[in-house]
Amino acid sequence: QGMESLGARLAGLSAEYITAQIAHFKSGDRQNPLMSPIASQLQAADSAQAAEFFASRPVAPIHIQYRGDKVVITDPAEKLAYQGDWSRIIPPCTSCHGPSAIGGGAFPRLAGQQASYLRTQLIDWRRGARKGDPDNVMGSIASRLPEAEIDSLSRYFAGLK
Repeated sequence: QGMESLGARLAGLSAEYITAQIAHFKSGDRQNPLMSPIASQLQAADSAQAAEFFASRPVAPIHIQYRGDKVVITDPAEKLAYQGDWSRIIPPCTSCHGPSAIGGGAFPRLAGQQASYLRTQLIDWRRGARKGDPDNVMGSIASRLPEAEIDSLSRYFAGLK
């Protein structure tokens, strides 16, 4: 696995999202052996400065695909990303994470994120180890995703570069 699996790519995440995640690490809603102790030592001004720094890091531009650009989608992961599966009460990922899952505001960028990181987060949401989102939306969605879909979604979003 190597170093790629150790953490999130922070470039491209909004300062709002990064600041919220630092708060979740501080409160225990998120736990990570590396980040939890670091976050516990940060003051609010430090958190804001760190969030602004990482949010300002450049990310490679990607071709933006909007919901509705394609009517017929044959790839199952892309279909979940843009059309969801309403029979299982799974909204399209892009309805919150934005076109091509580039994120914004309270919603993280998924495009180009490491597949291993995305997979770990979805598994954590599913098992209730990650918290902090309004109304447990991600926990509810992840609980409806079998592991094979988690794997394919993680690879799909990682491939959006």
